[in-house]
Amino acid sequence: MSNTGRTEDGRGRLGNALSGLAVAVGCVLFLGGFIWGAVVYQPYTVPTDSMSPTVAAGDRVLAQRIDGEEVRRGDIVVFRDKQWGDMPMVKRVVGVGGDAIACCGDGGRLTVNGKAIEEPYLRAKGPASNSFTATVPKGQLFLLGDERMGSLDSRVHLQDPGHGSVPRSAVTARLDAIAWPLDGGLLDRPQGFAALPGGVSQPGPVKLVFGSVMIGALLIVGGGAYGPITRRLSKPRRGASGSGGSGRGKATAGVG
Repeated sequence: MSNTGRTEDGRGRLGNALSGLAVAVGCVLFLGGFIWGAVVYQPYTVPTDSMSPTVAAGDRVLAQRIDGEEVRRGDIVVFRDKQWGDMPMVKRVVGVGGDAIACCGDGGRLTVNGKAIEEPYLRAKGPASNSFTATVPKGQLFLLGDERMGSLDSRVHLQDPGHGSVPRSAVTARLDAIAWPLDGGLLDRPQGFAALPGGVSQPGPVKLVFGSVMIGALLIVGGGAYGPITRRLSKPRRGASGSGGSGRGKATAGVG
């Protein structure tokens, strides 16, 4: 019996050590994920429907803090420019410095340097925009809303000094995911711009951040629950103990 007790005690100590380690690692992953996310991402509430149906008014998004030089065509960015009212705005980049932007080309599509762009994120059928042409100055970005019929974007500012564009330095972040509502999910990079020079950008580490927080939470819950569960399972059952005692009493009485 003493050997069994020592074995069970050893297993108990090992289990407690492992559960403590799980909680410790879980705390590191959970808190580290939150800190990492806070450093890399900027939460932002979209104020208008100019980016619908991709992003609706009131949606809570996660925007990766980036330098304007990292922006590629197709990115949805947060920017601030005096010509646009000097307030944070969300639009999609459709042209970079040197690009010739026009609408409409084949099938009513937007063209970049003469190439018609597939834009599956647009809601309305028909032309991708009203007719316009623009050349983007070097170091600038040309931006449009996905709600082309109602968005006040670069087309409204074509007579401004930048011909509707904003400097790359005006960009503060790039949208990676919709955090609320919960079914929003990740925002895909549009492949219609992928064949153009520079291609499209790569998603930020939002999956890794979310995974770190979730795995950390599971480890904390699992490690914390180990002790109470094992103590409950190791307790002798009252019915089983009483039955054993009763059986021994009957056997003794029979012998006597």
